[in-house]
Amino acid sequence: MNWQKLAENRIDEAIALGEFDDLPGRGRPLDLTEYFSQPASERVGVNLLKNAGVVPPEVELLKQVAALEVALAECGDAAERERLNAELQEKQVALALALERRKRREPL
Repeated sequence: MNWQKLAENRIDEAIALGEFDDLPGRGRPLDLTEYFSQPASERVGVNLLKNAGVVPPEVELLKQVAALEVALAECGDAAERERLNAELQEKQVALALALERRKRREPL
């Protein structure tokens, strides 16, 4: 069985049925800047996680730090500010450590 011919036939059928008409980014070139900005050893994994809707731990920590900074700026209660500040410092340390680990894994 010729797998290439089978795949081409399936693609042709899908095109004829209009199954590719509503794809996001249709008619525009692919932007692969983000993909190639990743270290080669991590591209597949990062892309897989992204397509699954999962973010790397460093990105999740960045989001948490940003949310805590906003909450801290808006907080008026002294005790709550102290708690938020402690949590913010904890997340910032965790983020710094995660980024350092990532940096050490990247080839020079």
